Amino acid sequence: MSNCLFCKIIAGEIPSTKVYEDDTVLAFRDIAPQAPTHILVIPKTHIGSVAEITAENSAVVAHIFEVIAAIAKAEGLKNGYRVVSNCGDDAGQTVHHLHYHILGGKKLAVEMA
Repeated sequence: MSNCLFCKIIAGEIPSTKVYEDDTVLAFRDIAPQAPTHILVIPKTHIGSVAEITAENSAVVAHIFEVIAAIAKAEGLKNGYRVVSNCGDDAGQTVHHLHYHILGGKKLAVEMA
């Protein structure tokens, strides 16, 4: 999608600090980190949110979770980490391209808004 921020990052039009990349997935550091480790993992194929996961694209999501586990290990997140995906405006999704936040590197608060 031509106006999608994450599609522009994938295309190299907007710089990012890459942590991982393959043919299917890109992972990069969040520009406004909420934890010492805050990495976004996105599919290179545009999927709007969790609500758009289907039987046809779910293999991409499975691969994303394999990548998340590998990144967490490489980042040394031995004591745990959080994986978050906001789905829709009411949940706080600001970029409508499926993405997962990896948050860790400190003890995270347990709270629900």
